[in-house]
Amino acid sequence: MVAGLTACNGGKSDNAGGSGGGSDSHQSPLDAALASLKTASQQVDSKKSAEIDGTQKVGPTTRTMKGAMDWSNGIKMTLDITMTGGGPMSSGKPMKALYTPQAMYMNMGMPMGGKNWIKYDYELLAKQGPAGAMMKDALQNNDPGKSVDLLIASGKVKEAGKEDVRGVQATHYTGTVEVAELVKMQSKSLSESDLKALEQQLKQSGATQETIDLWVSSENLLVKKREQMDGRNAMDSTVYYSNYGTKVDVTLPPASDVMTPPGA
Repeated sequence: MVAGLTACNGGKSDNAGGSGGGSDSHQSPLDAALASLKTASQQVDSKKSAEIDGTQKVGPTTRTMKGAMDWSNGIKMTLDITMTGGGPMSSGKPMKALYTPQAMYMNMGMPMGGKNWIKYDYELLAKQGPAGAMMKDALQNNDPGKSVDLLIASGKVKEAGKEDVRGVQATHYTGTVEVAELVKMQSKSLSESDLKALEQQLKQSGATQETIDLWVSSENLLVKKREQMDGRNAMDSTVYYSNYGTKVDVTLPPASDVMTPPGA
């Protein structure tokens, strides 16, 4: 349900430099890339909202999404999600998802128990084990700037040239993060034992690393992100960002039309 929106709890740097992929002639290629990404992180953070759309493929299942996100005070988001390719939710029919800083609400497109919405409380999700706790972190901290911060924190990034992204000229940055590093950087609120358990779960699935590609416009705004995780359940997620500063209205369904998952 994270919809391919990566999270990380890295902080913003106040010592950013560079813009739109430009670099100081005295900087190394790595330092120039990091400086530009720090500027992009700050610029994205200042915009507070954006429209998003993209796809995520995990095994045979493809999830497409379109909506808008506000990260001015926690994450608020509205998405239309369509799943195809397999699984109980892969009906091919659009589903509505609403996100608040505390919970996610899903409308499956068909009533269950006389109610149209399912509520997933993040605190209850975290109690289901390390994977649930990591998902809680992701759902609460998945604004686009966090993707930039994750690549900065890895210290492993390079500029891959200039490209056109839906009519916008952008600088392409790419880097690879090992699974052990990814878990630690994305789940700083987890205990050491939970981190080890989560890392082991990922390794058992065959996952060893994640490749992150970011495209940053001349205005220092993230316009495209692609993440690829290897392993038996390989993940390939691409998200586009546009119309920064858009107004995002999240109107929750009435409590009488909301149920919680069995066992929650």
